[in-house]
Amino acid sequence: MYFALRRIGAALITLFLVSVFSFLAFSVIRGDPATFALGIDATEEQVQALQREMGLDRSLPVRYLAWLGGFLSGDLGHSMRFQGEAISSLISERLPVTFFLALLSLCLTLIIAVPASLFSVRRENGIADKAAGVCTAVGISIPNFFLGVLFIWIFGIGLRFFYVGVHVDYRVDFVGFIRSLFFPALAIAVPNAAMLAKFLRSSLFKEQRGDYFRTARSKGATFPFALRRHALRNALIPSVTMMGMIVAETFSGSIIIEQVFAVPGLGRLLIAAITSRDYPVIQALVVLIAFVVIVANTLVDIAIQVIDPRIKLGGEQSRAS
Repeated sequence: MYFALRRIGAALITLFLVSVFSFLAFSVIRGDPATFALGIDATEEQVQALQREMGLDRSLPVRYLAWLGGFLSGDLGHSMRFQGEAISSLISERLPVTFFLALLSLCLTLIIAVPASLFSVRRENGIADKAAGVCTAVGISIPNFFLGVLFIWIFGIGLRFFYVGVHVDYRVDFVGFIRSLFFPALAIAVPNAAMLAKFLRSSLFKEQRGDYFRTARSKGATFPFALRRHALRNALIPSVTMMGMIVAETFSGSIIIEQVFAVPGLGRLLIAAITSRDYPVIQALVVLIAFVVIVANTLVDIAIQVIDPRIKLGGEQSRAS
């Protein structure tokens, strides 16, 4: 419990620092948002009136506290690009798309990585192991946006498994919505699955040399059964730590993949806000993405302590010494 509270406290401090740095970064960027919103033909009086309306005439600490209070209450401000629409409505409309894209990508990552690692360790340095090593090396080295382009070219234009640039609304047809996200999620999942499979493969080889594995084999357990029943469970413990990194990679990859496949999620909204210098939207999305990554890593750290309390005992012993 103490460790969980300490990790939650560290996550809150980190998120607070991210909000401060992001607010300061967008506050010192050259250019006046009021002038940008009104255009170069606006008069000085119009610019000053909009500055007062946007609170730009107040000091930086007062503006930050007002922005933070609004952020915590759900009032993220208004977009300059989307005709003054509330940022909270823009995010809430696109958040389910990115959420299901990330969730499907994580599921595909596990579905690909775990069987691939089990397949490769059946015979060390054998044909299957070498083939799996080549596949993981290729998967790690290929960028996800290039995979997205290949999927569009092969499965979209060539085989016509899906319609390029067509998105199904989840509120109209949820099954069709998931189908439209399959290839974008697969493009994100392949590099992550290759990285996880390589890490899990090394952990499985290490677990095979343990006394408990040899004992299970001496009692008559077949190699595949002992591998799945005993070695895999212990090998997954250090792999949980990598899942926090994969969550971050999934969200960062979705920013590009949503643009490649024309998926109307948070990533595409972020790109549109960057190209139009819509700083309030960019700032809100940066903090939101940081929040998701920080929460994911915090949950992973807590899960590690629950799964294997020895890690916590080791840390306490090292501090005591």
